[in-house]
Amino acid sequence: MIKWRSKCLVLQVILIFCCTHIVQAQLTDLAKLEYSFIPSSRSEDQYTRLRASLNYPIKIKDTDYLLVGGEYNRILLNLEDEYPFNTNELKILHVIDFNLGYTFKWNNDWRLGLTVNPRIASTLTTTLKGDDLFLNGGIFAIKDRTDATDIERPYRLVLGLTYNTTAGIPFPLPFVSYYRKVNAKWSFNAGIPKSNLKYFFDEKNMLQLFSGLDGYFANIQQPIDVNGQLVNNISLSVAVAGVGYEYFFTKNLVAYTYFGYTFRLRNVLRNRDREEIFGLNELNAFYLRTGIKFKI
Repeated sequence: MIKWRSKCLVLQVILIFCCTHIVQAQLTDLAKLEYSFIPSSRSEDQYTRLRASLNYPIKIKDTDYLLVGGEYNRILLNLEDEYPFNTNELKILHVIDFNLGYTFKWNNDWRLGLTVNPRIASTLTTTLKGDDLFLNGGIFAIKDRTDATDIERPYRLVLGLTYNTTAGIPFPLPFVSYYRKVNAKWSFNAGIPKSNLKYFFDEKNMLQLFSGLDGYFANIQQPIDVNGQLVNNISLSVAVAGVGYEYFFTKNLVAYTYFGYTFRLRNVLRNRDREEIFGLNELNAFYLRTGIKFKI
């Protein structure tokens, strides 16, 4: 029982950290390698992302944990259509996150957590600049009854506030996530940026329906002239829904594949004030995400 409770505490640490990341939210991953691909409809343009992450929880006290880690995203924009500007500066984007989190037990029911996440998001065609740096973070409260034996349907509730400098909103935003295990075969998670409904065939095979948000915001180190206006930033926001499959090699090592279709896709070039200057191909398209992860 003590060993199981210790694992649950570490899971909560990872959960708190992941809550602040829009493509990582609601996951419990210690390490991950992932490939994503969006081919634009009726266009030669393509979006590809390679992601690698590693996170490590450090026990400070019996119920207190410090989390350190990082994530690297290499985003490849293959812009093959005709555009009224030079697209060479947009071929490769880099998003690097440094993760620092701390969580402690508040009372018998609730655990609190704080996260600070410095980020580099840039084309990185020259030396690092101030405009390449961003700061994200959040504060969260977690009530975790997933290991409870006195209730019929275990659950986890996460409430919090997140701050993201790339969102362009100068105040914290609310965060809510609710997970419940319905029975041995079914579970669901309702929240933002990800919701899902899972069905477990057995201990090794799981199928799910999902919806979620994805995207990025990055600085263009060498600004581009677009129709007489200077472009300093690029952003992508994607809303996607589909079906996913996971295969458990072991309890902790999982391979996964998600197929979906975007019902909102906006890839936009912006000026220094983050005002929209030019929209790239925004036709909805198929979505693929696959990889392998080690989780608690």
